[in-house]
Amino acid sequence: MKNTLALYVRMILMMAVSLFTSRVILDTLGVEDYGTYNVVGGIIAMFSAFSGMFSGAISRFLTYELGKSGSSRLNEVFSTSVTIQLGIATVFIIVGEILGLYFLNYQLVIPEDRMVAANWVLQCSIVTFSINLISVPYNAAIIAHEKMSAFAYISIFEVTMKLLIAYTLYISPIDKLISYAILLMLLSVTVRLVYGSYCNRHFSECHYRFKYDKALLKEMSGFAGWNFIGSGAYILNTQGLNVLINMFFGVTLNAARGIANQVDGAIMQLVNNFMTAVKPQITKSIAAGDYSYMESLVCRGSKFGYFLMLLFFVPIYVEAPQILSLWLKTVPDYTVAFVRLAMIASMIDLLGTTISTTVIATGKVKEYYIVIGLFGLLVFPVTYLCFKLGCTPESCYYSFIGVYAFLLYLKLRHANKLVGFPIMKYFKEVLLKIIPITAFSLILTLFVSTLWEETVLRLVYVAIISFLINGIGIYFYGLKKTERKFLKNLVLQKIKK
Repeated sequence: MKNTLALYVRMILMMAVSLFTSRVILDTLGVEDYGTYNVVGGIIAMFSAFSGMFSGAISRFLTYELGKSGSSRLNEVFSTSVTIQLGIATVFIIVGEILGLYFLNYQLVIPEDRMVAANWVLQCSIVTFSINLISVPYNAAIIAHEKMSAFAYISIFEVTMKLLIAYTLYISPIDKLISYAILLMLLSVTVRLVYGSYCNRHFSECHYRFKYDKALLKEMSGFAGWNFIGSGAYILNTQGLNVLINMFFGVTLNAARGIANQVDGAIMQLVNNFMTAVKPQITKSIAAGDYSYMESLVCRGSKFGYFLMLLFFVPIYVEAPQILSLWLKTVPDYTVAFVRLAMIASMIDLLGTTISTTVIATGKVKEYYIVIGLFGLLVFPVTYLCFKLGCTPESCYYSFIGVYAFLLYLKLRHANKLVGFPIMKYFKEVLLKIIPITAFSLILTLFVSTLWEETVLRLVYVAIISFLINGIGIYFYGLKKTERKFLKNLVLQKIKK
């Protein structure tokens, strides 16, 4: 709870600034430049599978070693991971400069007069991403040690600088899209250096020494190699869809998807903060052989994370048109539909997060990533086929939702196979709790919204009523008796203080 609270401070700051700066930046850059930035940044994000394949391995190995009390391999794991990331960063720069430039200049649909600015965005994104690659072991160390307050403190600096960047765009004498790309690159580099400095001062194992441990390198590379399949599938299903949307519908639709991702990302920050606090506990419980505690964490993590998102999902889904018109001066076509579908997709993907953490913690990921990766890859070709047949832009979300709903079942099967995780327990304690509450809350809130005309006052009423409906449903139906008792005692203690 303490870690989650520290992360919530970070989340509130970043959410507020993210939503505010998105409005300012969209207004300053315009729809075309905003869409251009999102699609070009998407090219680099597609390469992030190279980062994802090792970041998951690094986090798992560090956390697992910490779970084995008194482990002496921490520095070896950390130093080996930094060496691996340096090698990947070098390869990424070469690949990014060759394939990235070709794809940008010959495949994407970008206005001719914005190609110079788009190339600036690409170069800045390559630098930023390379620095982030090298920083992965340092961030993984903070999460493994559960020092979540570090993220909160550093975020105060980060969000302040983002506000300054938004203001600087107004007064910048050079091209605003180029200015935006350069300023974000400089901020990203600075923040990563701060994280690295923090780790060097607070964690003894975070002092890099070049080491060549063949056995450890092979173990981590094997783990990461299979992780690459899962990471690559997810990147193709998110950033890859940006490229498909650009090829079939142009940069205006990329702007709509970029805004939808901003809204969805702001909400997911809240949930991800909670999950970030839960994941290390799941890994450590498996390392210690405490499977009963692990099962409890998986079910509660999925259920509570979903309920946290549900509190925001219902009012935003119902009032999306009004919220977007109040937030943005210009609302691109399809933005409302994209926002609603993006949140649904994230809620389904969220349910599998703690289950994936359980499987990854065991280290036996070969079969898991092959199955999950192959089925996950279906989103991209299905979406391409839909677009080719003339389907609407929303079809990219429909394919994602359908595939990831099936992946949830596959993840449960693998967790059951590896650690005996009870599938029926998850079904009873999670799915049978969240589905009725979601349906009841959404239907009732939609009905309530029809009682007033579309005004700011209606938005306030809907938000309050939705929160009350969700709160009552979650407390009396979503929580078990022991969970209600714990929550009640916690609130009473806070009131007495």
